[in-house]
Amino acid sequence: MRTQVGIVGCGPAGLFLAHLLHRAGIESVILESRSRADVEGTIRAGVLEHWVVELMHQMGLGERMKREGHFHTGITLQWNRQRLHLDMEELTNGKKVTVYAQHEVLKDLIAARLADGGEILFSVSGTAIRDVDTDRPFITFRRGAEGAEERLDCDYVIGADGFHGPGRQAIPASQRTEYQKIYPFGWLGILARAPLSWHELIYANQGEGFALLSTRSPEIQRMYIQCDPKDDIANWSDRRIWDQLHARLATEDGWQLQEGEIFQKGIIPLRSFVCEPMQYGRLFLAGDAAHIVPPTGAKGLNLAVADVLVLSRALEEKYRRNSSEKLERYSATVLRRIWKGERFSWYMTTMLHRNEGETPFEQRIHLADLDFVRTSRAAATALAENYVGLPFDE
Repeated sequence: MRTQVGIVGCGPAGLFLAHLLHRAGIESVILESRSRADVEGTIRAGVLEHWVVELMHQMGLGERMKREGHFHTGITLQWNRQRLHLDMEELTNGKKVTVYAQHEVLKDLIAARLADGGEILFSVSGTAIRDVDTDRPFITFRRGAEGAEERLDCDYVIGADGFHGPGRQAIPASQRTEYQKIYPFGWLGILARAPLSWHELIYANQGEGFALLSTRSPEIQRMYIQCDPKDDIANWSDRRIWDQLHARLATEDGWQLQEGEIFQKGIIPLRSFVCEPMQYGRLFLAGDAAHIVPPTGAKGLNLAVADVLVLSRALEEKYRRNSSEKLERYSATVLRRIWKGERFSWYMTTMLHRNEGETPFEQRIHLADLDFVRTSRAAATALAENYVGLPFDE
């Protein structure tokens, strides 16, 4: 097999890149280790920055999102049983975010890519990236577990295959530096059939720590609470979860959280991670293969799309004008945005969670940070600008 750009990974980075390249007349093939059903069935939250929503509409991929997404002009911060509405639309000259789950985005992208005649090979195994330090890189793989080894020759290889994929490992360890922070807390997330409790996302630091209330649909609510990442989900009965949500979201005005049937729950750890550089020879990393953020700042999918938007423009310049300038500075360009996203995610995470390793002094500083957002328009604007999506600096 032969293509111009070989993409490993059928997540947001890989799919957005394939669509952007197709619009520029550049061929690509996506290789994915999971089945299509597994990719589309992995439930993940999704807060889309303003510019990502605009990009999806420009690409003709936003119709279902427009019908089913939830468009938020602000968020609510809560501490000490008091709430602060942060009017992001007013603070950022009309920008807002859209709550539309990541797996729904993937469904739309996969269907559109296949309708365009794009090639996505699902359920491949044994994927290996070869010779990226030459001008003839290739990828070997098997279709299914028992298929014969095949070879995909390409001009460039994109590792958009997540933290555990072969993409990052194809950069020699001596040529990359990895930065990581493991947080001492995780998130217990639930999906519940319950009525809408609040009109926008609530981020709370109250009681025993963090809680997040968000909406999947008018009938389905998504909620999270801070917990020990090593805890067993069996220790969390539905009643215990609801009791903690009530305690962490309670207010002085008599507002009541609406309960319902919990039909999914699980615990995820939190970490921050960055790999530098994000390119080696003809291999380029994008998305979770190169960087991970805790979900508190709602930056994961958005950073992945930013990576491939920059990368698609660089590849287009190479194929149309035979200029490698943008490709050569791809890593430096996207890392500037990534580190700002990492900073914001760390800021939101440390401000809104209870860390038993911190002193009471540090915990009070986090409450002062929240009060600073309440009393300072500059602080509120900075938070809002980061949340809706920073401008591009290429």
